[in-house]
Formats: sequence, C-alpha cells, structure tokens
Amino acid sequence: MTRWFENITLGERFPLGDHTFTEDEIIRFGQRYDPQYFHLDADGARQSHFGGLIASGWHTVVIGHRKMVDALEAEELRLRTLGEEPGVSGPSPGVNSMVFKAPVRPGDTVSYSLTVTDKRPSNSIPGWGLLFNTIDAVNQRGEEVYRAELVGFSKLRDYRMPWRLRLLGALTRLPVLGKLLTQRR
Repeated sequence: MTRWFENITLGERFPLGDHTFTEDEIIRFGQRYDPQYFHLDADGARQSHFGGLIASGWHTVVIGHRKMVDALEAEELRLRTLGEEPGVSGPSPGVNSMVFKAPVRPGDTVSYSLTVTDKRPSNSIPGWGLLFNTIDAVNQRGEEVYRAELVGFSKLRDYRMPWRLRLLGALTRLPVLGKLLTQRR
C-alpha cells in the first residue's frame, strides 16, 4: 500500500480495475510463457474437455498484479495532490495461497480488487509491518476466477527504534567495538 502501516484499515476493499481478455492476447501470452494447447489453439481447444481457448492462470495473475501496481501509483499521486506524504511499501515475503476458480475465456472482462485482511508489526525487520492481503478477480458474470492471499511489507510512519538497538547500531560503527560486536562466535 502507499499508505502508512498505521493508516491502513482492515477490511477496506480497493478496486484495482478491469481487463478484457482477447483471443489474440491469450494466444500471445500462451506462446511466450505457457505454451499448452488450451492457451494456444482456439480450434484445438474447442475440441478438448476445456470447452475452448482459456487464458493461462499466470496471465490472469500478471494482469491483476499490474492493476495493483497501477492502483498503488494512483493512490500515491492522490495523496501527494492532497499535500500528504504517502507511505512506503516494501517487497512481498510470499504468497500464502493462490487458486484459479474458473477459466478466463476470450471476451471475459475480469475485475480485480485488493482487501487488507490483517496486519501486524514485523518481528524481524524493525520499522516495518506486514500486510495480509486478498486479491480477488471476478468475471462479468460474477464468477470468481482467481483469488490469492498475499503478504507485503509496509513501513511504519511513527516508528522509533528502541534505545538499545540505536546504541548497538552506534557501537557497531566504532572500528574496534564494531569488529568485536559483529564477529561470529
């Protein structure tokens, strides 16, 4: 998120936007990244048990991820326009689950959204918090086509490092003490 960790409200839904998948786009993505027949050949796929050409699940994911990045940039711009300092997002330590619930076909318009379901300060990286997010993707018929549970870092605005860590950091910068304190036992 481009909001500070402290400003993120649990359960708030962020619409990320829509994308309409075309036959040409599905085939191009399949040829380049997931060359399985049901992503490549509309005629051959129609004769399969998949009922026709379907988009790669990874295609569905990367479109959603791009929508998320674009939405984060738009939120940063919105906050700056209001004279506010946007928060700082960090990398993702992982994906907890990912499921493709229904196939995406040519002509389907998929709507993506992100919801922060939980958050907590990081145990390992001082000054950062973890956001637990769900990305949902729904087609024009209201069918969920994709859902993922992701984790991401968000910087704490009001973080002040404890004095013991500040002191230890200062001591490790002194040549002799720093060498002693950072040596492996």
